[in-house]
Amino acid sequence: MTAGTGFPDKKVMAELTAKMLLEVDAVRFMADRPFIFTSGWASPVYTDCRRLISFPRVRATLIDFATATIMREAGFEQFDAIAGGETAGIPFAAWMADRLGLPMLYVRKKPKGFGRNSQIEGHLVEGQRVLLVEDMTSDGRSKVNFCAALRQAGAKVEHALVFFFYDIFPEARKILTCSRSPRRAANSMRQSSPRSKNSCTTRRAGRRPMAAPLPPRPSNSEDG
Repeated sequence: MTAGTGFPDKKVMAELTAKMLLEVDAVRFMADRPFIFTSGWASPVYTDCRRLISFPRVRATLIDFATATIMREAGFEQFDAIAGGETAGIPFAAWMADRLGLPMLYVRKKPKGFGRNSQIEGHLVEGQRVLLVEDMTSDGRSKVNFCAALRQAGAKVEHALVFFFYDIFPEARKILTCSRSPRRAANSMRQSSPRSKNSCTTRRAGRRPMAAPLPPRPSNSEDG
């Protein structure tokens, strides 16, 4: 699909995304010993979106889906730049920037501590409308941190896009408001809600697999 020429059905996109993830063995199951995310949550299912970078046809299709989702739900001329989060979001942000014909940035988890001590890499102009692109999210905390870093550097961040959203963590939707004021963010391709200028709206191009009940989450968590 060429950017802007069509909008695939949301259900079809979700089903095809799930099929692609399974086909390239990006969805892993471990019944005897659960996977532990960096958020501290445990799950018998782990979705390895980093694996997708090795499959050109899969990643190209996912970028098509993401482009259609952004244009349909956010608009055609709503962004001035694309940013990816260190490290897994960087290749996905690069492909999205290329597809949309926009400059690209990336955000470190923290300032590098030497040289210019930068947290944002690339050329960011104050006031630019930036779309944060990430591979996936679990509890959403790292997305909030990336949004905050971009805003502190002068960017306007109202939307984020992830290719896979677990949607199994009770607090994730509240965390993903990514807001300095108590506003609710839109959640997925299936529905959207009004966004505030401070909210970080999350769109996704996939559907999560089911996971078993999880134990309590430790504090200070971030995405896996």
